[in-house]
Order: sequence, then structure tokens, then C-alpha cells
Amino acid sequence: MIKIKQLWHQYASVISYLVFGVLTTLVNIGVFDILDTHAHWNYQVATVIAWFVSVLFAYITNKLWVFDSKTTTSQAFLTELGSFFFFRIVSLFMDMGMMWLGISVLHASPLLTKVIDNVVIVVVNYLFSKVFIFRKQATQEEN
Repeated sequence: MIKIKQLWHQYASVISYLVFGVLTTLVNIGVFDILDTHAHWNYQVATVIAWFVSVLFAYITNKLWVFDSKTTTSQAFLTELGSFFFFRIVSLFMDMGMMWLGISVLHASPLLTKVIDNVVIVVVNYLFSKVFIFRKQATQEEN
């Protein structure tokens, strides 16, 4: 039991990120599927809306439960939020590129393309969050 607690303490942010990353991915894929398959919206529009909803979900969960970020001023909060959305916009362009490649160029299934795309995006977003966005909190956790 002690070993499990040590492992949890050592990898808590990674495990939490993966759990919330899966939930964020489910939100993204679910919104995309509803808009693409059921509402018959253009896949690019569905991708952007799914991105926006999932980024809001991800920011809240990352801030509160993954990196335990405690901003003390409105300026710090706005900087953190702006940084989070900036890097998520970078990953949105990656998302859009992978969706275009998979669907328009390779003629793959939109849902399969979205699932593969999200695996890549989850890894990239973790690196952005750990290295750039919640850096101070990540550094404090390791000490």
C-alpha cells in the first residue's frame, strides 16, 4: 500500500491528466459526433465547436485537479487562461490539419480520424501544460 501511495504522489499529475484527458477527449469526440453524424454539420465546423467545448472543460479540470493551480491575482489568472487558450489554439490547428489529412486526403472515416487525432493532441497538450502553462505549479510539485 505504501508503494502505491508513493507511485501516486510521484505520478499524480500525469495520472490525473490522463484521466481528465480521456474525459476531455470523450467530450471532444462526443460533441463532434453529434454535430457531424446527427446534425450533419460540416466536419470542420463540428471540429471547431468540439474543440471549444472540450478546451473549456480541459482548462477547468487542469487548473483545479491536475496541476492544482492557485492564481492569486486576476492578472495571474488572465495570463494563465490566455496561455492555456493560446496553446490550445496551436493544437487546434494541428487538429484541423490532421482531420483534413485523414478525411479529405486519405478518405478515412471521420470518427476514426478524430479518435487517432485526439491521441496525438492529448500528448501535445500535456507537454504544453506541463512545460509552459502550469510550469510554476509543476515545479513546486516536484520539490
